[in-house]
Amino acid sequence: MIPVLVPGPSEEEQVPGEGTVATATPQEWSLGEVRSRFESAFRSAAIGMALVSLEGEWLEVNDAFCRILGHRRDELKTTTLQALTHPEDAESDEETFRDLLSGRVPSYQVEKRYRDAAGDYVWVGVTVSLVRDLGGEPLYVLSQVQDISDRRKKASRLEYLIDHDFLTGLFNRRHFQQEVVREADRMSRQEARSAVLMIDLDNFKRVNDSLGHRAGDDLLKSVAGALRQRRRDTDILARVGGDEFAMLLPDADADQAHGMAEGIVKTISREVAVLNKQAIPMTASVGIALFDGSPALAVLELADLAMYEAKEAGRNRVAAYRPGITRPGQVSRRTEVELIRSAIAEDRMVLYCQPILDLKTRQVSQYELLVRLHAEESEPLLPSSFLYVAERFNLIQEIDCWVASKAVQLIAEYGRAGVRLVLHVNLSGKSMGDPSVAAFIEQAMADARVDPACLVFELTETAAITNIDDAKTFADRVRVRGSRLALDDFGSGFGSFSYLKGLPFDYVKIDGDFIHGLMGSPMDRLVVEAIVGIARGMGKKTIAEFVPNQDTCRLLERCGVDYAQGHHVGRARPLREVLPLRP
Repeated sequence: MIPVLVPGPSEEEQVPGEGTVATATPQEWSLGEVRSRFESAFRSAAIGMALVSLEGEWLEVNDAFCRILGHRRDELKTTTLQALTHPEDAESDEETFRDLLSGRVPSYQVEKRYRDAAGDYVWVGVTVSLVRDLGGEPLYVLSQVQDISDRRKKASRLEYLIDHDFLTGLFNRRHFQQEVVREADRMSRQEARSAVLMIDLDNFKRVNDSLGHRAGDDLLKSVAGALRQRRRDTDILARVGGDEFAMLLPDADADQAHGMAEGIVKTISREVAVLNKQAIPMTASVGIALFDGSPALAVLELADLAMYEAKEAGRNRVAAYRPGITRPGQVSRRTEVELIRSAIAEDRMVLYCQPILDLKTRQVSQYELLVRLHAEESEPLLPSSFLYVAERFNLIQEIDCWVASKAVQLIAEYGRAGVRLVLHVNLSGKSMGDPSVAAFIEQAMADARVDPACLVFELTETAAITNIDDAKTFADRVRVRGSRLALDDFGSGFGSFSYLKGLPFDYVKIDGDFIHGLMGSPMDRLVVEAIVGIARGMGKKTIAEFVPNQDTCRLLERCGVDYAQGHHVGRARPLREVLPLRP
């Protein structure tokens, strides 16, 4: 019998009067009827129901509760609530229950773990209320229990993905930066020494180009495994970029950090991966930065500068930034970073543009925008002088957004003058993988009310293949809104044909290495014809880059190429000289 206490009218008051209809309202039910209805609802409830004594004994449970835990009813009655509760949940459960007994809360909800019949713990959501007698004294507890294991697993998986790299299982850049910030805060309060290592694989691009994206992924996973073997239990290891890893070394001085870095270089040089039945030797360049009271992100930047110095010194080695000892290469690189930052802040970026010729109509129908950096008392710097640094220090997204916004303004300006202007804008791999960049561009186009088809985004083949998932996501997002995409430098890796079918691009820009010597190279012509044939079969247009002369232009037309771009068509010139209408 389930214990029930329901205050209400007396038995005499519940008896229908003579000559009345004997259908009872809820207020007229007898205690027996109430008990019967409660027992029926309790036993047949779809969720777990349990009555628990104030001492934690199971007084009664329903079938749903037994199914959740796999225990029989008689088994449960031989144990207690405390015995089934996970030890980590017991203390907080007791504190909340005291609030319920004191009347501070009428009921409460909690997520906790119960041990099931197999000895495993099941996550449940429990709603707890207290049953009292007519005098207000607590009698027992009514618990409503739902199995939330699936939801908790999904939440746990989501939390994992937020902080981890899906390919290697290591922490990602976001989590690593948070750990560095925490370490910098700890060091500001304690006298401790710590270091950051930035680890970059040398010539990793050749693996993707020669063996393909999947082989590159296999190599990254192999390197991640080797780095795991090197780290101490207290070290934080992360994959922070395509072929970049980082390690936080708490409580490590300069000598310990250098020893770890040297060990990593040796380990990776011995890590000869076998991919597609080919032995692939690898090396790495490692930069070290010690915490010296600088902000956390500055420490990361200094480690990156040191790593870049190691690359410039010949790769497969270690370089360190030490407070008060800065090498010329590090000074130069820091100067470049500051130059880029100030140019963005002071709007000293300069736009150039280069025409794209339609080989059928012989008309210039589109232009590619190219960014330059204005330096005092010198010619504007070419992209090769600063874009690599901008990428490494996460400044490229601001540059790409700036160029895209100028392009949108220019398209709108020409539209108001009755001219349809189509502009190509280059995007980096980092911008492609940053949802805020896509959102910024979409908002800019919406605000200016321009035709999205007038904006063509160019992604290099290397960036697209290295970040294949980001490339697909970005391509799908902008194309559904009407913009178009071009795959730049196509053929530079030539493993790219297998990826072209999965990337929704509208234009394929044939790498200039196949174009500038086209007239004297039958092999280059075969490559160009193959690219054109595949692109045409997939409904894509082709653009030849670095076209040097009229004879090459005619040959490209015979090969079926749709557009030409290069010095013969027109050199890149300042925007105001080519397109006088400016925002």
